[in-house]
Amino acid sequence: MTLSTQFMTMLAMVGMGLFFGISLDTYQFFLKRTERKKSIVFFHDLLFWVLQALLIFYVLFLVNQGEIRIYLVLALLLGFTAYQALLKSIYLSFLKLIISVSVRFYQLTVKVVVNLIYKPVKTLLMFMVSVVIFLLKGLMALVNTIIRVLRFILKIVLLPLKWLLSLIWLVLPNKVKLIVEKYSVKLAGYYTMIKKYVKEWIKNRKKQ
Repeated sequence: MTLSTQFMTMLAMVGMGLFFGISLDTYQFFLKRTERKKSIVFFHDLLFWVLQALLIFYVLFLVNQGEIRIYLVLALLLGFTAYQALLKSIYLSFLKLIISVSVRFYQLTVKVVVNLIYKPVKTLLMFMVSVVIFLLKGLMALVNTIIRVLRFILKIVLLPLKWLLSLIWLVLPNKVKLIVEKYSVKLAGYYTMIKKYVKEWIKNRKKQ
């Protein structure tokens, strides 16, 4: 390797040491080891270290075709140590600030959406449903009133006919009355049979 390549490689490894320190603290901050099962922690740790190793090797491959030297390991440790000594507290404070701002922004966004969109839409829908229910109740009440009025008018209109039929029934001969009663009984029997058949048919359809 040329001198410039060695210098760039050392700078890259120092930078990767800093990046590794940042990644490790970020990973530890979000992992919360005490709150997770050991098997999950082991899997996450294994995945983290594999990804870090692959990333470091990839950077090393870009700057010097993947050649490993002992001073590169020392440069990596130098970057990590520098982060731990100089930047760790600053980065953790910055990370907590970013998380706090993100949480507050999320809470504010939720409040804005709830107060400006969800609640107005919900109130409008409830109002529309109330109006529809009120109109339906009013319509049903109007229909019931019309039906009662029509029944009353029909009773008044048919009352003279009822009186006329009663008078005719009184003057009819007994033989005619017997014939009428006979056919009335038959018609009533037919009506009962049809009604029973319809009920049984409806019952069988429900079972199917």
